[in-house]
Amino acid sequence: MKLRFHLLFFSVFIALFIIELLIAILLKSGFIRHTFGDFLVVIMLFYGIKSITTFKTLPIAITVLSIAFTIEILQLFNVLTILGLQDNHLEVLVLGSHFSYQDLLAYTLGIATALLIDNKILRK
Repeated sequence: MKLRFHLLFFSVFIALFIIELLIAILLKSGFIRHTFGDFLVVIMLFYGIKSITTFKTLPIAITVLSIAFTIEILQLFNVLTILGLQDNHLEVLVLGSHFSYQDLLAYTLGIATALLIDNKILRK
């Protein structure tokens, strides 16, 4: 793996990170907090990785989506409760607390959007 810094991709990552932070701080429930936030987080992670590596676009997308799906499936099996971390606010924020098929759809649409943005807009 070769490291390199790409300012445009990093700018997208930072902008999405700030939006995610505002959503986490200001909203406690609703569509934007629970679904749109999941949609945005995979795009943010995609561009975070793209901003510092030379990996190809599709492997990054597959990796980010795989991680998101894995975390969601861990929620199905209540892994935080099994590990005794259900009361740790940071762990719950990062790993989530309940499984949702809607989240899987949000992750998939988020990666599809990241690929579309990357291929049609940012590459021009």
